[in-house]
Amino acid sequence: MKTSCVLAAVFVSASVNHCARAQASPGEPQKITVATAEPKSSTITERYACRVESLRNIEVRAPDEGYVQEIVVKEGQSVKKGDVLIRLTSVLRHARLDAERADVQVAQLEYENAKDLFEKKSVSEREVQLHAAKLAKAKAKADAARAELELGTVRAPFDGSVGRMQRQSGTFVLKGEALTTLSDNSTMRAYFKVPETRYLEYVASAGREKGDPRIELVLANGEHYQHAGKLDGIDGVFDDETGTIAFRADFPNPDGLLRQGQSGTVSLGTTLKDAIVIPQRSTIEAANSRCVYVVGEDGVAHLREIVVQAELDDQFVLKSGLIAGEKFVLDGVRGATDGGKVEE
Repeated sequence: MKTSCVLAAVFVSASVNHCARAQASPGEPQKITVATAEPKSSTITERYACRVESLRNIEVRAPDEGYVQEIVVKEGQSVKKGDVLIRLTSVLRHARLDAERADVQVAQLEYENAKDLFEKKSVSEREVQLHAAKLAKAKAKADAARAELELGTVRAPFDGSVGRMQRQSGTFVLKGEALTTLSDNSTMRAYFKVPETRYLEYVASAGREKGDPRIELVLANGEHYQHAGKLDGIDGVFDDETGTIAFRADFPNPDGLLRQGQSGTVSLGTTLKDAIVIPQRSTIEAANSRCVYVVGEDGVAHLREIVVQAELDDQFVLKSGLIAGEKFVLDGVRGATDGGKVEE
């Protein structure tokens, strides 16, 4: 607000004059440099807390009831699609398969016997065909029993890392009961929430700039993840309570360092067009505000409050307070006064 800058100017001016007298010789005015605010493209980097998730993360469930006969893999182990994870056993399924195999043997013998009798013209060809059909039926039932028994072999549906085992060997499990988890960590996804204003700036920036913005991930220990990410998705709706929208960035994970559930911080660069950028040294920090000396056409300096949008090393990207073409005190703000004449 203008009032806060004016009030601060009294205190700042008094302090500045005291410092100027201490640093400069009597009669030697402090040099003031004036510059013109010029718009330019500027890239600001915002940091957001994120949660890292696997490309795919599923619960591996028991395809049928039975006892956990064997846990083939270890927790955290990397597996390939089709690898056996867990074997379940069922006495009833084994018994049924044995019975069906026995029926196949009986049907095979009856079929062979019918063929011999047909060659001796003791039975008709229809009798042979009947036994052939019985044999085919017995084999089909045996195949079905074998398939049911195969349900007890739990395999990995895709390449990934095995999670914590929910059941131990010897435990009886029901159909559909969770056994473990499997995560595809080849590509990891970082989810983070962006305020609406930053979302609009990003969309505007993306429409002007070619290529994808560089996204970096900082791990929980403060180290920078060595692989850059790529923005791959934005949620379709805003969160009514927080006024934010979820972004998703994908990161390659060739070394397997990233795991499901990790936390971190992502940095997202946004390019602002026609931004006003001034050095931090050109500003005065007042009570709850920051001001700059704006020099009018008459050469008189006036304090004006500015709103900082982003901080870049030793510069400020302004949101408001100074427009293109206006002159401001670049250097020597300690020697300027509100309402004082500035000699360029």
